[in-house]
Amino acid sequence: MSAIPFARGLYEVADQVYAYLQPDGSWGYSNAGLVSGDGESVLVDTLFDLHLTAAMLDAMRPVTGSAPISTVVNTHANGDHCFGNALVEGARVVSSAATAAEMADLPASALHALKELDLGAEGNRFVEQAFGAFDFAGIAMVPPTDTFGGTHTLVVGGRTVELLEVGPAHTAGDVIVHVPDAATVFTGDILFIGSTPIIWAGPVSSWLRACASIRALNPSVIVPGHGPVVEVAAIEPLERYLSWLHAEASTRAAAGMSALEAAFDIKLGDYAGWLDPERIVINTDAVYAEVRPGHQRLDAVTMMRELGRYRDRVGIPPR
Repeated sequence: MSAIPFARGLYEVADQVYAYLQPDGSWGYSNAGLVSGDGESVLVDTLFDLHLTAAMLDAMRPVTGSAPISTVVNTHANGDHCFGNALVEGARVVSSAATAAEMADLPASALHALKELDLGAEGNRFVEQAFGAFDFAGIAMVPPTDTFGGTHTLVVGGRTVELLEVGPAHTAGDVIVHVPDAATVFTGDILFIGSTPIIWAGPVSSWLRACASIRALNPSVIVPGHGPVVEVAAIEPLERYLSWLHAEASTRAAAGMSALEAAFDIKLGDYAGWLDPERIVINTDAVYAEVRPGHQRLDAVTMMRELGRYRDRVGIPPR
């Protein structure tokens, strides 16, 4: 695979298969994809707000002018992969059934409201740093028109596009998108490259199986949900992180620490250089939900405050 620069824009990563990349890959700056066939295309994910999605669709027009987008695949329910659905008018929207259910619980209006709350100094600072660049006002949520469980095959413009449900992992209904004739996989947020993953759902064992599913497809090109285009070898650091995290958090749970105490106690070591290290707060909380019966996950307000407190502790500058 020729090196694809990690710079904002549309790149052809295989024959009529494109990645739309958004550096730096941190909170909200996700990737999307386009698979073009004879007279129609599949769009893999939209972006976090309408401005970003409109810019992406403009960049895709040299392709979609002759092969309009007939189908949108949402790989999961996080807004940075679906809030722009409304701008792809007339397209069917496909996701796993679990993703469709989760989308209803995560509307853009909730993030807009979050930005308006007083979360205390640390929480307010975190929300501004992570989400201040995005405009969630006036986003009409467009849910999937077609759902599936397990696997689903699309034929668009004569090309086969395979959808494989690999969640719950990052979220409840994660889907990866495989283009067999191009040996390309769009992973959604099963892969974060250069930034710390987020375990909204888990369990870790399921996420590790999802990584194995990607490897089993033997792709030449992998487009992650966040970060640069990579090859199969790039899966391994994420797998190591997940296994390390589970061991570190489980040990502290067994010793009687609270999830927050454990998150602030764990030394990041090899992973300290990844973007968004504060996600250890969410991830430790997720492991505790696995290993400690009855553990209650952090509520949104507490989570924002603790993420901000962690960022302050490690001295992350505003982006």
